[in-house]
Amino acid sequence: MGKLLRFVLTIWAAATLVFILLRLTGDPVAAMVPSDAPQIVIDQYRERFGLNESLPVQYLSYLRGILGGDFGISFRTGGSAWDLVAPRIGPTFILTGLALLLALVIGIPAGMYAALHRGKMLDRFVMGFSVFGFAMPNFFLGILLILFFTLSLRMLPAGGFDSALSLVMPVITLGMATAGAYARMTRSAVLEVLSSSFMRTARANGVPPLRRMTHHVARAILVPLVTLAGFSIGSMIAGTVVIETVFAWPGVGRLLVTSVTDRDLAVVQLIVILAAATMALSNMVVDLLYGWLDPRIGTSRRSGGA
Repeated sequence: MGKLLRFVLTIWAAATLVFILLRLTGDPVAAMVPSDAPQIVIDQYRERFGLNESLPVQYLSYLRGILGGDFGISFRTGGSAWDLVAPRIGPTFILTGLALLLALVIGIPAGMYAALHRGKMLDRFVMGFSVFGFAMPNFFLGILLILFFTLSLRMLPAGGFDSALSLVMPVITLGMATAGAYARMTRSAVLEVLSSSFMRTARANGVPPLRRMTHHVARAILVPLVTLAGFSIGSMIAGTVVIETVFAWPGVGRLLVTSVTDRDLAVVQLIVILAAATMALSNMVVDLLYGWLDPRIGTSRRSGGA
């Protein structure tokens, strides 16, 4: 019950914050009509979109609409904001999911190998890769990939979502920093487990190295990796705004940029609510996985009122 309440409060807080901030940035009608438009036209636009009401009335109407599944009307198209955003969710979900999968497939094995070869060339290479992933800005890496694979080699399309090849560069760009984070986290967790007393006991009892890695090390590092997964989903959602703009990806992130530029309030509000809901849901899943992976954590969270 507590998790569900936190989820609802998170959505309410995000919806309220974006409502207030967008109203503080000025009159959106000014961005929709020419500068020399007569006052009667401006008043008609305000009435059509409910902007002629006081802010408290607008806020209550906005919350009632969300509860009823009505997220408002797009200023740019005049249609439902949901109808504009819904087709963009799929491409963003595909991009984010594949980038997270790439980060897991590369980062976890790389971190484990680095820990098993601590201080050697492979370890230094993995740590250098991790630092590179953190330090390289997403937009700059994306531009470099376009220059190399599109303009020089002519192997991959520069943008859009026309085929599976269109996924390669955006997925690499979005997943690179997260892969480096997983590598560093996995390396630290494995080194900590390898130096623990129960691992020394397992070695003394003659447990084979492969069994030690799969039954002891892998299970011990799952909790920190699940924690990192919860955080990385949020960072990836934020990263899609840049990546989708660089690669002209037809997703929610790119739509958010154009909607902010056009001051399309309903669309911006809906995208922020969806992002908050996704992050809150991922945190709920992480909490549930905690209790499954380590019952002691679930018990302590329940006793603490979580």
